[in-house]
Amino acid sequence: MWSLMGSPRCSEMTRASTSRTSGDKKIVGRIYRKLFSFYGCRDWWPGDSPFEVAVGAILTQNTNWANVEKAIANLKHHRALSAKALHEMPIQDIASLIRPSGYYNVKAKRLKAFIGFLMAAYEGDMALMAGTSTERLRVDLLAINGVGQETADSILLYALNRPVFVIDAYTKRVFSRHGIMDVRAGYEECQNLFHGSMQADTAVYNEYHALIVSVGKEFCRPAPRCARCPLEKIPHDC
Repeated sequence: MWSLMGSPRCSEMTRASTSRTSGDKKIVGRIYRKLFSFYGCRDWWPGDSPFEVAVGAILTQNTNWANVEKAIANLKHHRALSAKALHEMPIQDIASLIRPSGYYNVKAKRLKAFIGFLMAAYEGDMALMAGTSTERLRVDLLAINGVGQETADSILLYALNRPVFVIDAYTKRVFSRHGIMDVRAGYEECQNLFHGSMQADTAVYNEYHALIVSVGKEFCRPAPRCARCPLEKIPHDC
């Protein structure tokens, strides 16, 4: 599993100073500590390399992770999980290999677009991205066809170890149901809530997003299961 270089141990994350101000910003830190106490370390995002994580971020669009794992296993089995291999492979062959991830024709085009950028700008080596600022990388990633804000930030956070908080449907659902976030709010407005409430810490951002996904899948479903949810009393006990 790809591990973030220099990230603190999970036991240290519970002592992270996340809260800076009162109100909703204080609740953001409180929710993190409650979820971490309930679930422990999520050890997310699974992957053997930054490149695999980036590929997974593209494949996971509109599907569940079990399907992504099958697609990545196919790429590995055919020795196609590298920038060079995917760059040289016909798009139809890529689509066939990633079929389990769903929308495979669309995702094959998106993978090709990402690989094209990676080859042109960084010789296919994600390690060469290290010298580029987070701001510049985000602009470049968003310019790639099919890469939206959530996917770009997932690549930045999980593959490139940059302190950028990822906003997804689980985040909006959980925080809007607790009156902390407007479900209609835009991506950047939601992201600013976290960036303004917590220290810019890659490991904590990583863990927090994974914890939100966990509670969203288990309790905060479209039909919520509030009983025994670790956030059942939020924000009343904050």
